Amino acid sequence: MQMSSERLVLSVDAMGGDHAPGSVLEGLQQIAKEKLPLHVLLHGDDAQLSGFLKAHPDVAEICEIRHTDLAVAMDAKPGQALKARKGTSMCNMLESVKSGEARVAVSAGNTGALMAMSTFVLKRMPGIHRPALTAIWPTAKGSSVVLDVGANIEADAEQLVEFAIMGSAYAKAVTGNNNPTIGLLNIGSEELKGVESVRQAADILKAGNIGLNYAGFVEGNDISMGTTDVVVTDGYTGNIALKTAEGTAKLVGGFIRESLTSSLLSKIGALLASGSLKQLKNRIDPNKANGGVLLGVNGIVLKSHGGANADGFATAMRIAFNVGKSQFIEDVEASLSKFHSEQPVIQETIS
Repeated sequence: MQMSSERLVLSVDAMGGDHAPGSVLEGLQQIAKEKLPLHVLLHGDDAQLSGFLKAHPDVAEICEIRHTDLAVAMDAKPGQALKARKGTSMCNMLESVKSGEARVAVSAGNTGALMAMSTFVLKRMPGIHRPALTAIWPTAKGSSVVLDVGANIEADAEQLVEFAIMGSAYAKAVTGNNNPTIGLLNIGSEELKGVESVRQAADILKAGNIGLNYAGFVEGNDISMGTTDVVVTDGYTGNIALKTAEGTAKLVGGFIRESLTSSLLSKIGALLASGSLKQLKNRIDPNKANGGVLLGVNGIVLKSHGGANADGFATAMRIAFNVGKSQFIEDVEASLSKFHSEQPVIQETIS
């Protein structure tokens, strides 16, 4: 059952996250007010969830509690979580997607455990060697999709092309752009720069008839400038870039607060500019861009930041809704079919 009375069914891990279940329930309260056509399977401890739903009939109207008092700890090792998966809110959430009862799974829980469990329960999509984790990156032009940001330490040329295929389909789903540009993250824009796997992936993307809008190499500063709609890299590099950007945003935010409170004149200036400052805060608030899909598993799994507040979880739910009602899976399958049908040509390109 992917739809209930034409409502999209989302499967939610209510116990995953640093502030669960409070942030999850309060995020759902925001979503309930938006009157989206969705139904939520809420996996978690009934004793901790039912009281909130009784006090908020609008949330209860879209939610159905699936009780379990077992949850994956935020500090659990992926292997340990996988062995002890049965009956946990995270595993039950994924099982709902596997059975077809729900269209999308959403969790703010342990990232490593979610990736391991998603791959085990849902399996990889046919033609995908490794799943990839995405991030929505605020840019000067709006936002970009960046992947991989942590699912894989390294990736060869073929895997980078698979990331490009999945990233393009994901960008279509979340931005509505039907022809997103693709960039490969590199240390320079010149064709001869970078490691061999990145150069080989560029050759494949340029030569292959996959139907992607490949724009060439991009550098680290191009990500925030929004030079391309999708930026493709390995998980090691992507995770470092993501954490660096998050740290820089916090640092700049701290500098701004310090400057605006350093004197009476500064405080008066801050008061006069409060509208513009609020707009700036919203643009750099990570909760406004929270939620990345684990691409490449045989189903749609969205990872919310573990520390997300109610605003952040509501953002993740909106992304889940948009991806769920899109043709994301079908777009990926069509592009993968084209890609793998050209394998002899690709292997010749690499060699």
